[in-house]
Amino acid sequence: MDAAHIRNFSIIAHIDHGKTTLSDRLLHRTGTISTRDMEDQLLDSMDLEKERGITIKAHPVTMLYTAKNGETYELNLIDTPGHVDFSYEVSRSLSACEGALLVVDAAQGVEAQTVANVHLAMKQNLEIIPVINKIDLPHANVAQARQQLEEILAIPGETAIPASAKEGIGIDEILEAIVARIPPPKPTGQRSLQALGFDSYFDTYKGVVTHVRVFNGELRAGQQVKLFHSGKNVEVKEVGSFNPKPYVRDKLELGETGYMTANIKSPQEVKMGDTITDARNPAPPLAGFKEIHPMVFSGIYPINTADYEHLKSSMGKLKLNDSAFVYQAETSVALGFGFRCGFLGLLHMEIVQERLRREYNMDIIATYPSVIYHVTLTDGTHKEVDNPAFLPEVTFIGKIEEPMVKAFVICPNESIGDMMALISEKRGSLDHTETLDAKRVMLTAMIPLNEILIDFHDRIKSMTRGYGSMDYEHAGYLESDMVKLDMLVNGEPMDAFSSIVHRTKAEGRGRTLAEKLKQVIPRQQYQVKIQAAIGGKIVASEHVSAFRKDVTAKCYGGDVSRKRKLLEKQKEGKKRMKSIGNVNIPQEAFIEVLKA
Repeated sequence: MDAAHIRNFSIIAHIDHGKTTLSDRLLHRTGTISTRDMEDQLLDSMDLEKERGITIKAHPVTMLYTAKNGETYELNLIDTPGHVDFSYEVSRSLSACEGALLVVDAAQGVEAQTVANVHLAMKQNLEIIPVINKIDLPHANVAQARQQLEEILAIPGETAIPASAKEGIGIDEILEAIVARIPPPKPTGQRSLQALGFDSYFDTYKGVVTHVRVFNGELRAGQQVKLFHSGKNVEVKEVGSFNPKPYVRDKLELGETGYMTANIKSPQEVKMGDTITDARNPAPPLAGFKEIHPMVFSGIYPINTADYEHLKSSMGKLKLNDSAFVYQAETSVALGFGFRCGFLGLLHMEIVQERLRREYNMDIIATYPSVIYHVTLTDGTHKEVDNPAFLPEVTFIGKIEEPMVKAFVICPNESIGDMMALISEKRGSLDHTETLDAKRVMLTAMIPLNEILIDFHDRIKSMTRGYGSMDYEHAGYLESDMVKLDMLVNGEPMDAFSSIVHRTKAEGRGRTLAEKLKQVIPRQQYQVKIQAAIGGKIVASEHVSAFRKDVTAKCYGGDVSRKRKLLEKQKEGKKRMKSIGNVNIPQEAFIEVLKA
């Protein structure tokens, strides 16, 4: 199709504002999907996405739409995730588009990730079409949503289209606006093919399937192309588009979105955001490619050590679908062979672990998440530490710097006191507050990344009864008094439980872990000591009492010295047993404690 009749657009929104439902309606209205095949959350292909009601992967789909002027247009939609952890996925998808539908919930208004995603779209100079969704809800407030668009995002409120994706209201107006307002793709003016690989997945039969958007020239089967950042030359086997199932086409022309398969077998060869160009006559790469760096690290180990190779190949396949996920092999005394994995954030970590369990049937255990610390040694050398096991001895450390985030928390007015208390509890400092409208405020705070790792988001939701939302961006490093907390069982350090924490929080965390371990370590014939230590100083201690045989049961009456002799003999035996005894901590105990 000629470029003037092509429109590439994306849908951006905060989580749960109705992106996927709207894309379902667009597919149905353009006849891409028949009523018989229609189902809710059609583009969310993973069970996890359907269950949680969130989008994890970007999904491209090509629709043909006959507009009111009688012309037929090819609309290429990319449904993007809304969560902060997947913002790189969103930015890559946006770089393949000329416009974006910004969906705002009429009942909840503009939220934290709406703001972040609009900034991403504006950075790419996209045409933004605001859509106020869920106008059929009884507590919808369209006028207020329009006002927020103007005041918070500087988008004219009267350009917003009121709609209800669930009821099918306003869908025709949205399609007409896409045709009228979003500009057609323009060639970049280079002499040969330029295409952006914005995503990929692994197919057992075809190998690596790369999602592409053609910016210049055309892409067809049999063509020799070069992948810029990996420097590989490959032959294209097949090109096509999605509707939403893949279908084969002769070629992809300027401005079109689809997929290509080539003789690429290894996930590592395709980098997301890479430029694909003609091997014989290469054009310069497209702007915007960047390697993404994980922020949160955790060890993942197979529960059954025989599954190590299976876990390794599963991670390779998963990495293909998720370029932000990184891993490398490591070993642990307690847990055996496994991998140190890096994630963009907490939701990302949770999703990867869940996908390994479901899609690859892996029984895995994950260690306590940590972040990258910058350690300056006393001799002036710098070191990056993402695993507590690699933290040098205290005597060699000059200073430790921890990563900080700038967090934006939007909450109702009545929850502002609770939010401030939560931020200070997490060692954060409040930067400033902004009033968004009559009911809500936005707090901007600097918080250590380490502190928001576990329960920060959940607590915001529970304190604000679900009305609060947060978004964060990375804000460099700051020197801090961090220490390594070791857990000792019978005097032996357990590396799976060690963590790097702030000195003020070390004692509380040590006490919690010691109590948890006391519940799960099985009793032995001798008393087992559980201790939390910082360096050589014990900050918390518990003990598992011993099994005790009543050795004095056979004495009836008689002299007390005889009983004392038997008890002393038992005491000696237990002492000898303790010095050579070895406490085997069962796998279930590790799982229980790490869950806590």
